[in-house]
Amino acid sequence: MDRLIYTAMTGANAAAHRQAVLSNNLANASTNGFRAELSTFRAVPLRGDGATTRVFALEATAGHLDTPGAAQRTGRSMDAMTTGNSWFAVQGLDGTESYTRNGAFEVSPEGTLMTSNGLTVLSDGGSPITVPSGATVSLGHDGSLSAKVGGQPANGIGRLKMITPNADDPLKRGADGLFRATSGDPLPNDGNARLQVGVLEGSNVNPIETMVGMIQTARQFETQMRLLQTAESNDRSAGQLLGLQG
Repeated sequence: MDRLIYTAMTGANAAAHRQAVLSNNLANASTNGFRAELSTFRAVPLRGDGATTRVFALEATAGHLDTPGAAQRTGRSMDAMTTGNSWFAVQGLDGTESYTRNGAFEVSPEGTLMTSNGLTVLSDGGSPITVPSGATVSLGHDGSLSAKVGGQPANGIGRLKMITPNADDPLKRGADGLFRATSGDPLPNDGNARLQVGVLEGSNVNPIETMVGMIQTARQFETQMRLLQTAESNDRSAGQLLGLQG
């Protein structure tokens, strides 16, 4: 009886986790540069004497969907989309260098270049980029930044750090939704990376596919719960039969 309980219990837990992942993906279907999170599970036998026939359903590392999102032309001079597999470098809330595909930039009241969700954008030297007060900022296709104040000539103020991960040190999603190198070390600047100005990359989440997945997962969860109820009913019936024999 407990074999059924192990299987149903861990199956329900796996379904609940997958539902949480799909819900988060759907909530970010309109988030610029968002990468859909993937979930997968594997069957693992329970270790111990007399328990090897019991099986757990455990989460396995799946990563994220690496397909680029659709390009959305905005015409805004501070919007940019990297080409190929390049990423923008930003400073995460934990202070570490992180990477994002969200290229909606703006200048903070303090004059620091930020993303639209308040993260500090890093230069190719790994430091924040400061914009002169009242300046109009323009982006080049190589990530170079120039600022123009009034009628004065435009001056270069730095260049965006853009990185391209490789198979030896791929990117890994963090709990904050940002990506970091698997090694934990900052990746080198890619001088060949290019971007499109006036364009933003949308989310790569397919809302219809995600909603269908949520419906399927909800049904899977209900099936596992019914199995637990069946196990309880069978256990009760077995107890009654043993009581009659006694």
